[in-house]
Amino acid sequence: MKSVSHPLIRPDSLEERQYQMAVALRALDAHTMVVLPTGLGKTAVALIVAASRLYREGGRLLVLAPTKPLVEQHLRYFSERLALPEGSCAIFTGDTGPDERTALWEESRAIFATPQVIKNDLIAGRYTLNDVSLMVVDECHRTVGNYSYVFLSRRYLTSAARPLLLGMTASPGGDHGRVEEVIANLGVVQVETRTETDPDVRPYVHERDVENRPVPLPDGLSAAIGDLHILIESRLAAVRNAGFQAPSREKLSMKSLNLLNASIQARIAQRDPAAFTAASVYAELMKLRHAVSLAESQGSRVLRTYLEKLSAEGRSSGGTKASQRLAGDPVFRRLCERAASWDGELHGKATLTIDLVREQVRAHPESRTIVFATYRDTVGLLVEDLRAAGIQAERFVGQASRDSEKGLTQKKQIEILRRFREGEFPVIVSTSVGEEGLDVPSTDLVVFYEAVPSEIRSIQRKGRTGRSGTGRIVVLTTKGTSDEVYRFVSQQRERAMQKGIRALAKVTAPPVHQTEIAAFGGAEPAGPSIVVDDRETASRVAETLSDMGVQITLARLDVGDYAIGDRIVVERKSVQDFADTLVDRDLLGQVRHLAAAAPRPVLIIEGDGDLYAARDIHPNAIRGTLAAITVDMGVALLWTRTAEETAEMLAVLARREEMERGERKLLPKKSAAPVGEQQENIIAAIPEVGLKGARALLSHFGTVQAVIDAEKEDLMQVAGIGEKTAGTIEAIVRRPYG
Repeated sequence: MKSVSHPLIRPDSLEERQYQMAVALRALDAHTMVVLPTGLGKTAVALIVAASRLYREGGRLLVLAPTKPLVEQHLRYFSERLALPEGSCAIFTGDTGPDERTALWEESRAIFATPQVIKNDLIAGRYTLNDVSLMVVDECHRTVGNYSYVFLSRRYLTSAARPLLLGMTASPGGDHGRVEEVIANLGVVQVETRTETDPDVRPYVHERDVENRPVPLPDGLSAAIGDLHILIESRLAAVRNAGFQAPSREKLSMKSLNLLNASIQARIAQRDPAAFTAASVYAELMKLRHAVSLAESQGSRVLRTYLEKLSAEGRSSGGTKASQRLAGDPVFRRLCERAASWDGELHGKATLTIDLVREQVRAHPESRTIVFATYRDTVGLLVEDLRAAGIQAERFVGQASRDSEKGLTQKKQIEILRRFREGEFPVIVSTSVGEEGLDVPSTDLVVFYEAVPSEIRSIQRKGRTGRSGTGRIVVLTTKGTSDEVYRFVSQQRERAMQKGIRALAKVTAPPVHQTEIAAFGGAEPAGPSIVVDDRETASRVAETLSDMGVQITLARLDVGDYAIGDRIVVERKSVQDFADTLVDRDLLGQVRHLAAAAPRPVLIIEGDGDLYAARDIHPNAIRGTLAAITVDMGVALLWTRTAEETAEMLAVLARREEMERGERKLLPKKSAAPVGEQQENIIAAIPEVGLKGARALLSHFGTVQAVIDAEKEDLMQVAGIGEKTAGTIEAIVRRPYG
């Protein structure tokens, strides 16, 4: 095996592949998105580009990945191959404290991080990207909407001295508009791609056998789906009776449901009473459609758990009208009774999965198997089944905890992957969290418990095998159900994406000009200061404030979302959140806490929506709430249309407060301040006076004692001292202590 030879790549650590070298050399010319099928070495391309940039340009390398396990994987890969001094590589995740990250940034040449952490640090001004000579964006198809990659790409391209951006993905998606958005957000000038059929790639491609296994739908589940269809038909009829166009049950797709919901919301905005009822029935339709999907693709145990949850919601005092109405339906009650009588798992998928894994483990004890399932309930049940069959297996799910089931911390995820790679157990059962980028070369079998309609997810799942040898992929589909539809849709989208990848290579985008860079004012903020609650960094408000040059301090605020100076605390609510909090939570209680927290409390309501149509609330109730907030509690109420407009309003408030504070605040204490300066500080400390007023008073009266002894009328003779300020001085200096 011929190895790559480079001063910053360790000898014999990286196999030389001509297509990787060709892609890397192109990527050194301009901001590039690299599209390579999983297993063809996108990370190797990034390593070659990184070594070249660090060697020729110096500076720092920043590698971003969406999850901590992926970040840890990149750190391990680069650390083993980059010939940098010991201690040059650092990992930045939420487990690394802010002060430690700031110090590590200065000490390290290669930083591997989750994007949210870097975004928070840049917003807080802990460091800049000025000397980053290469930024690698892994799984770059995520660079859309409000994801952190969008902010970081913009900040990097507009603040780095010598920027070069490298985006990497195996599956940019088949939606041309979305791909164009990714390219624009990354500032990509060129797209470099290869497919498994290219002549220079074919020698390195391992065969992957994709096998579809049809599974019959059991009679018990077929009968349950029949009941669910009856329930759906009755709800569709109710929607039609309310004056809405609804599709037939056979054509009930998410697209048709979204169109129905849009028409319902439009009528709600017109205060149509029938629309509020239709919205509640729509909620039932969504629950019932999900139940059908579980019955078809997941099996009887998962469906029974979901039905029990719906029934419990309907019986509880806090249940919605939709859940209460559904739980009271005789057909639904009959379905729940039938589900309660099921003995074991009716669906054949679970048994087939156990058989496939058992066969793989017996034939190849050293191999690894990953089973993908969409729902956590299914993951948990499959792990139990595998262990009961004598096969060691671990679940691999996200961090969030739901109901009684706890998620896995990122630290635990990394530990499970380490043990899996090292062969401590042969099987992982994973939700979508395991789809992106995780590299376990010896994975020989991947099982799809159900088909997925997303071409990105399908490609990511398939990419977990066939990396170092022939791989096998088995897709389980229930006959005559949405499983078959999803498999067909995924195949069609994959073909369309492969066709589109070639066209991507011709895409060009204009480079970022220096005038655009100057517009952001560099990365060193010089504007006013705002304390931002650290839970607000996911919003466009914090990003826009940072782009505007506002000095931001991130902290966990007890009350409000933003603190400005020592007087202003701001709570930000969207129109929908304001209405939801008024109905479902204690809005007035929240505002009372806000009013008590600062002399100048502010509530910003953000959004274009009609507050009076956001929920089924009488307009007078909303008017009364607004009156109580402004008149009774003394909270300033401001309205903005967008997050960007909110940021501009906050910046204006901060600039005004800074100007005011300049007059109010004491001068910084000095160890040997002149007597005159100390006298000014004493008088300036009186509220409403400020430094300018203190100088005027001392110039007029001559001494601090004379100012204190002066009558109100005499104080008012001084320029700039009005009746209110004179009254404040008199009250302060003459009122008894305590």
